[in-house]
Amino acid sequence: MEEKNAKHINEKPKKKRKALKIILIILIILIIIIGALAGTSTWYVKNKLSKVNYTNDVQKNEVSIDEKVEENLADYRNIALFGLDTRYDTFNDSRSDCIMIVSINNKTNDVRLLSIYRDTYVDIDGHGLDKFTHAYAFGGAQLALSTLNKNLDLNISEYVTVNFETVRTIVDQIGGVEMNITSAEAKSIPGITTAGKYNLNGEQALAYARIRKIDTDYKRTERMRNVLSGVFYKAQKMNVSELNSLLDTMLPHISTNISPSEILSLIPNVLSYNITESEGWPYNTRGWEVGRWYGIPVTLEKNVIDLHKNLFGEEDYEPTQTVKDISNRIIEKTGFKE
Repeated sequence: MEEKNAKHINEKPKKKRKALKIILIILIILIIIIGALAGTSTWYVKNKLSKVNYTNDVQKNEVSIDEKVEENLADYRNIALFGLDTRYDTFNDSRSDCIMIVSINNKTNDVRLLSIYRDTYVDIDGHGLDKFTHAYAFGGAQLALSTLNKNLDLNISEYVTVNFETVRTIVDQIGGVEMNITSAEAKSIPGITTAGKYNLNGEQALAYARIRKIDTDYKRTERMRNVLSGVFYKAQKMNVSELNSLLDTMLPHISTNISPSEILSLIPNVLSYNITESEGWPYNTRGWEVGRWYGIPVTLEKNVIDLHKNLFGEEDYEPTQTVKDISNRIIEKTGFKE
C-alpha cells in the first residue's frame, strides 16, 4: 500500500497504572523471586539462580549509550524486560511483544515501571523506521537495548527476557487463571464458544493473550497483563513448597545478562523498594496504517521530554540531537506533527 493511501487513526492510549503495576514479568522476577530468596541460605539462593540462562552475548560496554545521557542518569539503574512472541523455548529471532523498563532510583529506592507499546514507530539501527517489536527479532537483546537508548535517551545495558510460551506451563501448574471473556474473544480460545467468566488452562490463557485483529494492539497488551496479573495473584497465595516448585519451573525460561552476583546484591535492598507510579509510553500516539499498523509517537521529541520529566523528574529536559533528528524524520514520513 502506498503512503498516500495510509489511514490516519486517532488513538491515545490510556495510562493503565494499576494493570501495569502488576505485570508478572517484573513482580514475579523482582518481588517473588528475589523476595522469596531473601533470608534464605546462600546455598539455596545460588542453587535457584543457577537455573537461569545467563548470557555473555550482550556485553554492557557494547550497547549504544550516549555519554551525556549516561552521565545524566547516573543515579538510576534502568533494566529492560522483554516478553518474547514465540512458541519455542528460544531467546533469539523473536519479536518482543512485551517491552518494559524498570527504573530504580539508587538514592531513594523508588521503582518506576514504564511499558513501551510494541508497535511504536522508532529508528532501528540498520533497518530504519519500524516497529519497536522488530528490534529484538532483527538483532536480539543488544539491538533492542540500543534502540531503547537511542530513541528514548536512556542508559540501559541490563535486560531480562522471558519466553511468553512459558506462561502456558505456569498457568497449568497453578491450576489455571480466572478471566472474563467477551463473545469476540471466545471465538479465538479453544473450548470456549460464549462470553462469560472462565478458569483458563495454560493453552487457553496463551490463546487469549495472543488474540489479534479483533481490536487494537493496546487491547492485546491488556489481555497479556490480565493473564500475567492472574498468575501473580495465584502466586501470592502459594506456600513455600508451591512457590519453590514454581521457581524451578520458571527460572530455566529466563535469560539475562545480569550476573548472579549482581542479583544477589539486590536482595538486601529489595524489601525497601517502593514501586510508585507506572505508565505506558508513548504518552501521545496516533495510529497509522500503511500496509500494517504502527503507533506513531506525536511527536517523538515531545514524548521523550515528557518521559524524562515523569520518570526522572527533569523539568526542562533537552533531548539529544539524535532524538530530535529521528523525531523530524518520523514527522516527515507520517505527517503527524501534533
